[in-house]
Amino acid sequence: MTEAGGEGLSQGAVFVTDAQMRSSLAVIRSLGKRELDVTAGEETRYATGAFSRYCSRRLVYPSPKRDEERFVRFLLDTLRSGKIDVLFPVADACLKPIVDHEEEISRYTRIALPPRDVFMKGYDKGATLRIALDNGIPCPRTFFPENPSDVAGIAGEIDYPAVVKPRVSSGRRGVRVCRDPQDLVRAYEASASEFGPVVVQEFIPNGGELGVYSLLNARSEPRAVTVQRRIRSYPVSGGASTFRETVKDERSREAAGIALRLLKAMRWSGVAMVEFRIDARDGSLKLMEVNPRFWGSLHLSILSGVDFPYLLYRMVMDGDVEPVPDYQEGVQCRWLLPGDILWYLSAPKTLQNLKEFLRFDTSDDILSLHDPGPTLGFALATARYALDPEMWRFVLRR
Repeated sequence: MTEAGGEGLSQGAVFVTDAQMRSSLAVIRSLGKRELDVTAGEETRYATGAFSRYCSRRLVYPSPKRDEERFVRFLLDTLRSGKIDVLFPVADACLKPIVDHEEEISRYTRIALPPRDVFMKGYDKGATLRIALDNGIPCPRTFFPENPSDVAGIAGEIDYPAVVKPRVSSGRRGVRVCRDPQDLVRAYEASASEFGPVVVQEFIPNGGELGVYSLLNARSEPRAVTVQRRIRSYPVSGGASTFRETVKDERSREAAGIALRLLKAMRWSGVAMVEFRIDARDGSLKLMEVNPRFWGSLHLSILSGVDFPYLLYRMVMDGDVEPVPDYQEGVQCRWLLPGDILWYLSAPKTLQNLKEFLRFDTSDDILSLHDPGPTLGFALATARYALDPEMWRFVLRR
């Protein structure tokens, strides 16, 4: 963990960034229920998490995407008050600027992230895959092109379909499935121009997806682990889970063992999600990526009995926590707004899919009678982004 000296810090005050994200909402609810003083930040006042009853105050900061320097200055000015114990960066927009300025920021607060050199091993998919391959972690066949001439050689060697994946991105942004060599070259040019360096991988036929969700201490020792299987995703071809459940069987234990071995090799500390796909050809597990941040389905992990945000808070404050020995299996949770709606609109129109979609007997990432404010916040945020072409391109991706 990155820590400040701690002088002048009051106890029980946290700052959660990216309040529009459902993962941020889960953090806000978790820490607010523990009676911590929660400040939620976002680049708009109309943010889902900012409307939670567990949010003590809202801050609107400059866009870290459009003006990183102003964002960092604003953050430092806010933190100089000495009233924030722990800063929780949640999504990509804020993660990279905060990591890049960790030395300055750490003068005023603690950052709930591993040190920069460790964090980048998870943030950069190319770095993650090299570590995985070096340590015998099962991965898709992977190439690391550095220029167009490398891609031309790879295009004639790899089997199809093949996948071009940015080394730095989230939510499947820039991921392209290619059907032939010409398609691969075009995909490389498009992804590289927008996102920078990429990896090229064999396509793994989807026989199911498992996520291992973990908290590790400074010695990379596990302190909490849950495993989830995806039941529905958007995009349907592979994306964020819109409906999922916790599992505890032989395959999930295998995935957890591989994930913890990889995170140990990365010298990881803090939270991380390790995503696997079950290869439909032979039933083996294949590493897809490491998510070095709080995950979208965080609420399900909390429902299953593992309060990752509060455990991380205590670890940052105290140095370590007692291991959480277990979690509840068979717990389900969905993401209706807009994830599961988009899943239904893009999935095959069958009677079974309709019946599954109309089941409202499970918990939801956002909807809550006990904390209804975020639903209003989501509606206001949706209205704000309704005319944003970039947002629509992201939402309607395939």
